[in-house]
This record gives sequence, C-alpha cells and structure tokens, in this order.
Amino acid sequence: MSPEVIVTPSSTSGTTPKHFSILLILFGLSGCAALIYEVVWYQSLQLAIGSTSVSLGVLLATYMGGLCIGSLWFPRRKWKQHPLKVYAGLEAGIGVFALVVQLLLPYLSSVYMTGAEHGLESMLLRGALAAVVMLIPTILMGASLPAIVRWIKGTPDGVAWWGYLYGGNTAGAVVGCLIAGFYLLRVFNMATATYVAVAINFAVAAASYVLADSVKAPEDLDEGRTAAAERSPINWPVYITIALSGATALGAEIVWTRLLGYLLLGTVYVFAIILAVFLFGLALGSAAGSALVKKIKPQSALGWCQLFLAFGMAWTAYAIVNSLPYWQDDVLTTADPWHMYYLDVKRVVYALLPATLFWGASFPLACAAVARPGEDSGRAAGGIYAANTLGGIVGALLVSLWMIPAIGSHATEQVMLVTAALSALVAIVPVMRKSFFSVAAVGAATAVAMLFAWTMDPVPGELIAYGRRMGINQGFSKILYTKEGRNSSVAISRWNNGTVYVNVNGHVEATTEIFDMKLQRMVGHLPALLHPNPKSVLGIGFGAGVSAGTFTRYPGIEHITVCEIEPVIPPASTKYFGEQDYRVALNPKTRIVFDDARHYLMTANDKYDIIASDPLDVFVKGTAALYSKEYFESVKRHLNPGGMFSLYVPLYETDEPTFMSELRTFFVAFPEGSVWANLRDGLGYDMVFFAQLGPLRINLDTVEAKFSAPEHEPVRQSLRDIGINNLYDLFSTYTGNSKDMYPWVKDAPPNTDGDLKLSYLAGWGINATLDDYLYRQMLRYRKTPTQVFTGDPTRVQTLLSVLTNGQ
Repeated sequence: MSPEVIVTPSSTSGTTPKHFSILLILFGLSGCAALIYEVVWYQSLQLAIGSTSVSLGVLLATYMGGLCIGSLWFPRRKWKQHPLKVYAGLEAGIGVFALVVQLLLPYLSSVYMTGAEHGLESMLLRGALAAVVMLIPTILMGASLPAIVRWIKGTPDGVAWWGYLYGGNTAGAVVGCLIAGFYLLRVFNMATATYVAVAINFAVAAASYVLADSVKAPEDLDEGRTAAAERSPINWPVYITIALSGATALGAEIVWTRLLGYLLLGTVYVFAIILAVFLFGLALGSAAGSALVKKIKPQSALGWCQLFLAFGMAWTAYAIVNSLPYWQDDVLTTADPWHMYYLDVKRVVYALLPATLFWGASFPLACAAVARPGEDSGRAAGGIYAANTLGGIVGALLVSLWMIPAIGSHATEQVMLVTAALSALVAIVPVMRKSFFSVAAVGAATAVAMLFAWTMDPVPGELIAYGRRMGINQGFSKILYTKEGRNSSVAISRWNNGTVYVNVNGHVEATTEIFDMKLQRMVGHLPALLHPNPKSVLGIGFGAGVSAGTFTRYPGIEHITVCEIEPVIPPASTKYFGEQDYRVALNPKTRIVFDDARHYLMTANDKYDIIASDPLDVFVKGTAALYSKEYFESVKRHLNPGGMFSLYVPLYETDEPTFMSELRTFFVAFPEGSVWANLRDGLGYDMVFFAQLGPLRINLDTVEAKFSAPEHEPVRQSLRDIGINNLYDLFSTYTGNSKDMYPWVKDAPPNTDGDLKLSYLAGWGINATLDDYLYRQMLRYRKTPTQVFTGDPTRVQTLLSVLTNGQ
C-alpha cells in the first residue's frame, strides 16, 4: 500500500517524500535549539529558585509539561494555513518568546526573590516562575511534531517517516546539548547561547515559510479524519505501554546520571555527555524502529522492545557497578581535558547505549500501533508523544523526590526493570497468539527479566565514597555508613590508618587528617577571633560540621544557623565526626535550614556578624553559583556592620585559570579581601578567602587579649588540636590581599550569574596538580603587610619576620 504522503501527489510507496530531507534538517535544527534553551533555562532558573531536587522537579515538570500540552493541543485545532507556514509560525513563536524570556528573566527572578517563602508557598511560587518562563515556548515545541507529521498518513510506510522525523529532531538535540555544554557556555555565556538558539529558530521559520511556496498544500482532511477518529476505539494498551516506557526512561536516566556523576565527577561536561549519549541512543533507536515498522506487527514488537529494554537496563546496572570502576586508562592523570572527556564518553556509551536504543525504538512502534490511514496523523503522533512525555514526568518526579531517598538507587533500578517487563506484557498479551511457543517465549523472556532484577548487584559504598577512584581505593578502607538522600549521597569511611572520611557524591569532602581539620577550623576561627564581638553566624554547607562546630567554642556567639542542601548529611557527620565538630548539630544554639544555600541567602532577610562558607568543590555542577559576583554581593547585604566572611577554596584539582577567576571574582566583590593558606607537608594545599566590610586592620594586642581570655580556653584547645599554638601560627598563614594579587589576576574573567564561567573553567582543570605552584604564585605577589597588622611593634615585627622567613 502506498504511504499516500500528502506532501506531494507524486509520492509512491518506498520512495522518500519530496522535500522530506529538507524537513528532516529543519526538524533537526529545531531540536538543536530546543536543547540549548533547556540547558540555558535550567541554569538560569536554578540561580533564582535553587538547585534542590524539588526545584529541579519543578523545572522538569514545567518543561516536559509544556511539551505534553503542545502535543495534545495542536492536533485538536483546525488550521487553514499551509502546514509549513504553521510550522514556521511555531518556530518563530519559540524564538520570540525565548527573546522575551532572556530580557525579562532578571526582573522575574527579582520579583520571585522578593516574595519567596519556604514550604508549600515557596513550591507554588517556584512553579509559577518556571511556568512564566518556559510554558509558552515549550507548548510551541510540543506542537511541532504533530504539525509536521500531519503531512503523512498513518500507513506503515508513512509512520516510518514520523519516526525518522522524531529521530532527526532527537539527533539535533544531541548536537544542541554538546554545543551548549562544550562551546557556547564554556566560551561565551547564557545570553549568547540564547541568541544562537533564537537565530536557529528564525532561520528554520524563514526556510519553512519559503519552502511552503514551492510545495502544494494538502487538502483539508480534518472532517474526514475526525469522523474516522470517532469510529476508532482507543488502543489503551499501547498508550499505557508507551507511558510506562517514558516513566522508565526518565526514571532510569535520573538514577544513572546520579551514579555516573559519582563515577565521573559531576561536572557540567559530564552531565552534558550523559544527556547527549542518552539522546543519541534514542535517535538511533528511533531510526531503527522506523525501518522496522513496515515489516513487523507494531504492537507486539512494542512489547518485545520493552522486554529487550529490561535486558538493556540490567546491562547498564551491571556496567556501572561491576565494570566501569575497574577500567584502566589515564582518565585520572591526563592533563588534556578533551582526552579525559573522550574517555568519559566511552564509558557512558558503553553503559547507556543498549537501553536507550530500545527506548528510542518504542516511539515509532507505538505510533504504528495506533495509526490509521484515514485518521489525523498529528493526533495519533501527538497522543503517543503526550503519553510518553506524561509518563516521563511521573517517572522522573517519583524517582528523584521519593524513590531514591526512600528505597535507594539499587531498589529503584529494580523497580524500573520490573516495570519495563510488565509494560511489555501490557502490549503483547492483547495481541499475542495463544500458541504454546508464543506463550512460552513471552513467559521465558519475562522470567529472565525478573531474574535480572532479583540478582542485580547493589550499589557499593565505595562507589558513593570514592567515585572514579573506587578501583584504586578499594581494600584500603572500611565503609562505615552510606545513605542516599534526595539531593546528595553520603558515605563515611575509615581508612586502614584510622582516618575517617566524609564523602559526598563520590568525592571526599572532609577528613580527620590534621591538614584537613586545620582548614575547616580556620574557616571558623579567623572571623570569630577577628570580629570584636560576634553574636550571630551563618554557615554555608554542613559537611563534617567542623567549621560550624568551631563557633561553639566562643561563649559570646548566641545563634548559629547552618544552611545545608541535604538532610542526611548532618546526622551522619554528627555520629562519626561528633568529637571533631563538637556535636554542633545538637547544640541548642544551632538551627539547621535545609535549602539550597544560594536560594536561602537570596530570599532570607536575616543579617549576621559572620558568614562562613564551606561549599562543595567548584567543579561540581551548580556550585559555581556560590562563587559568583552576585552571590558575594548578596553575602555583603547579609552582613551586619563590621561583619566578616570566610570561604574555603581548594588549590588541588584546580588549574591556574580557574583559581585566578575565583580570586578575581572575590576581589571584585570584596576590594579589601585577603587570602590565607593551609599547607600540607609545607606545600600549598587549600585556602581561606577572607573579607570584611572595610579595610582589614588586625590589632595584635586586641586579638591577643581576646585569645588569652580565660573564657576562651576552649578556643585555644581547638586551635592546639590542629597545630596552632599561638597567634603567630595562625596569622603566619596570611598570603596577601586584593591589591597584592591584582597584577596577577586583573585579566582573569570574573564569575557572574550571566555566565557561571567557573563551572566550565573548573571542569577543565580537575586533573591539575598545581597546588603548590598556585600557592607560590601568590607569595610572589604578596607585599609586606605593614598596613594590615598593627599593635605592639615587637609583636608586629615578630609576625612579619615569621611571614618573611617561614614560607
């Protein structure tokens, strides 16, 4: 039977419709622009509403909800215009609204922050902001597939072209994902990325509009198709199956992104790679499924596709836990970031590709199972797309907000695999021939899938603790505790030498090693000693609790607020680091707020005498927002007169451009800021950035009197425990101030909310081993701090001698 392609009367069975290759390119470009928008909007909106799982769930539900609405809304309207002109209008509309969003988002964010609350009101307000920004353009994006496929009738040959268009759009999304992550946002900023996507939309719109003049418009078939649709029963098993397929796809993607984030480090580039490979598999699978729809029974094939998908999911679970951690190559040592991320691509393709192929093939098979030649092609394809998208929303929200924190990644993977196997039966059983062979084949395949789920190995604690170093660290420590939370996962380990580690998402965050303890306590002791009379403290990030716990040593401090994104971390640290953090979480002065630190600081009204920040490493996706100029300005607004700010910054796993940008940004916001070093075996290791509202003047006599006061014996003991026996030991860590460092960092790009440049710089330098080099560079530029330290001339001269000769 001829596909009866409406685009041109001369189309015959098995031939490519006229202008189809052009439409395929246009639809691919549309997918490219859509993914650029998705990346940019998610990054922009997280600056306003935070990056907690709830916030990400709101963004995901809004973005995919718009796609779902568009795919249902468009086919239910009668369009008198030429289909290509309708499609041109959709693309132009996306570009126009994207421009409006780019111009208005700063103002919308300000309105949100002014009225932001916590609890249900906050969730509703976050949803409202996400809807204002994303809903209209995503509705138009969702309408684009039904608009295109209405050109092609629902015959087996015709449905194949639907699948090729879907695959082409997804392939374009792969390109958009990689261009945004590895080029536009790394080299430029979010505004430039948006303008590139807008230009693509307008180019697609213009090309579609021009092409419409050379292609005969199809006849209006709405009335005939509507009548046929009324006579055709809804094939519920197919819609249920494709919805469950969407749920397992998005649910599994969230689990695997989380686990691969441990294994590869959660940089912006790793997330781009995972998403690109996932989309690449969908595109290939869609092309393969489209090629098969003419040769097989689609509903039965859809069911078998879900069974093979279950096998693919079992493979991914095995690869992540039992294979990838033990690969031997130079991913940990190469100085070439392109090579490092190439090795990451190999790992992700190896783990994810098999399963994604079957998810991709499911879409054209489902379309073929419900399509009828006399019915509206747009309604059929749009209905399948909407069901798949709606299932994806439900699966993603269930997995991220409930399943992972409630039952863990391992059990979640098992549920996803079993769901895929059961969805296969939903599609196969209604159309299965009741022969012994058919029943036995389906039963055996389902039993094997269930067996794979039952025997799936759990996620080892070493993976949560050591990530990409799991293979080389295994056997040298004992995992004492693991817990997967809604936003992060924590593992507590004790090494064979007795050192205890707090590890978050595959990376060490704190240890009981004296050089780590020194840094964590310096973050607290520096501002607490230098402030004349601190009463209130805000700690950014709980971690091991050591920095926050330092403030409990000062009897004058009355209130300690700690903002921590992950609720499972404080109890774990209290249990295993209670001696080191003075059980600060249980102290009656302490209040812990569970929120994204940036979101809390941007929306709260409280002011503090001290703000001490100990965030995750800057290369972790999202952390650069805690190092931006705008964030530092917000810190200043939340400091009382005379207030002080301290910030942990590592030198390890950092290259020179990254560290210079960190310094430059800090000094732009705090022109009187200074830097203080923590050494490891006499070599540079990490730093405390320190700032105050006004010039830094340290009167050694005043600080000595405070330090020596009888009530501050707990302070002195806390410092002695980390090898600081007097003020000379503490102040000899002074490494310079903004004026000293200006000649070195003046040309470095500051990290702003508009580009979050540090996310991309830091991800480029995580294999660097420049710890001591960066420290020595700062010493080269440091001038003798005669204006910083005052007081008794003998004390001052003694300290200056220590600074000159001791480093």
